Amino acid sequence: MKRILVVVTRQIGDVLLTTPLIRATRSRWPQAQLDVAAFAGTLAVLEGNPDIDGRIPMASRLGWRGAARLIHQLWRRYDLALVADPGDRAHWIGWFAAQRRAGLVSHDARGHGLKAATLSHAVPIAGDRGDRHVILEKLQLLAPWGNEPSPDPQNPPAPAVRPPAARSLPAPLAARLPSRYVVVHAPSMWRYKQWPPDHFAALVRGLLEAGQSVVLTGADTPRDQACIETVRAAAHHEAALLDASGQLDFGQLTTLLQGCALYIGPDTSVTHLAAACGARVLALFGPTNPQRWGPWPADASVIRFERRADVQQAGNVRLLQGAQSCVPCGRAGCEDHHHSASECLESIRPEAVLKHALALLGDGRDPYNLAS
Repeated sequence: MKRILVVVTRQIGDVLLTTPLIRATRSRWPQAQLDVAAFAGTLAVLEGNPDIDGRIPMASRLGWRGAARLIHQLWRRYDLALVADPGDRAHWIGWFAAQRRAGLVSHDARGHGLKAATLSHAVPIAGDRGDRHVILEKLQLLAPWGNEPSPDPQNPPAPAVRPPAARSLPAPLAARLPSRYVVVHAPSMWRYKQWPPDHFAALVRGLLEAGQSVVLTGADTPRDQACIETVRAAAHHEAALLDASGQLDFGQLTTLLQGCALYIGPDTSVTHLAAACGARVLALFGPTNPQRWGPWPADASVIRFERRADVQQAGNVRLLQGAQSCVPCGRAGCEDHHHSASECLESIRPEAVLKHALALLGDGRDPYNLAS
């Protein structure tokens, strides 16, 4: 294999969760040209990744002209395509790029039989009701070329491989950043994964009252800023509250996360990034199955999240879920669409999250006896 393409056409978190596959591929074929094709807005999370030679950006909506250009760019250019996404688009990109392909295939999705038949190696996935982590599923793509590799830690955008000026935090933020701080990431892309902003506001007030410094993160999008504004408004007079939202690229965010005393956030890409960076993580999960999507702990080759537990811990990650008997349902909220509410997530009380946060920030005496 002289030229290999990894295809992942989903969100930033999905791209980050593909980095163990990328690392294992590099280990298997150290001299190969290894490229990654993904949406343009997600490739930033791979900046500085030493296992990758090239990044191929594509628009989320290609149109006929965009598709024609991409086909011309990729046509049979590679010896192997690893399709790390069961979606139709990822599979046809893989088909154009290489004759030999290994790909993920949803076992019950429409057209799964045809996809599997066109692959050199098909890896059926059970979806959100399964019990195998997505990282392990992706690693199975390499099974025909040796034993299934054990998952190395994910490879976040490492500040060490970037120019010093690019990895430095913005000067105004760096000047105010205390030596010890908690990062709180309130926004989620979808409503069904959104812990209520009012809950985040109460949590941040509690942290500040306990003498902790808090740094808020998020994008500069209207949705993220509306969520963060609720938190800012609850403690806007507090000097110990810093708002870094919209100011950091992924390399700078990595720097911030690697230096924090604790990270608190929902089921989102930044939570996965924090876990990969080795930060102590307190993750808030709703309908999503943690056996498949739990943040992978740093320096862990095995992850042991249960499908359901009010509180559980793996390595540097502590994960909280709602107490409802339906948790996790694997659906997009109670109404099964992206803009649905999730009662299980909203039922997690800020007082309980604060209690866990202060225990993790304490002197090691954890009343929950879960800290690693």
